[in-house]
Amino acid sequence: MVTDPQAACFEAGIKFGSLYHQFAGTPLSPSSARSLERAMAESIENQPYCESVRVEILDDALEAELNESSADYTELTGEFMEVEMRIEYEGVTVRTKMEMEDGYPLMKLVSVEE
Repeated sequence: MVTDPQAACFEAGIKFGSLYHQFAGTPLSPSSARSLERAMAESIENQPYCESVRVEILDDALEAELNESSADYTELTGEFMEVEMRIEYEGVTVRTKMEMEDGYPLMKLVSVEE
């Protein structure tokens, strides 16, 4: 039998998988960063049990990447964003975040509250 906290954590994982794999590779430029943040957050917030999503495109990382390129854009990867989500399932609140750790976009639980 799956507990409500386990189901809530599963829901958080589904949201992160959807967000990352749906948007990874999207063309990204400084002029599109804010609209992409909103599009990502709003699309994931449509999913069941998702109460809030905050996506932040890291302007400094994006600028550094573009300074080394001849192009005016790059593709979205985990190194260019930080994400926080709040999932609420059957009285359980799960808070999560994604950030770079040792060169990898790590998605992790911050808290599980009943």
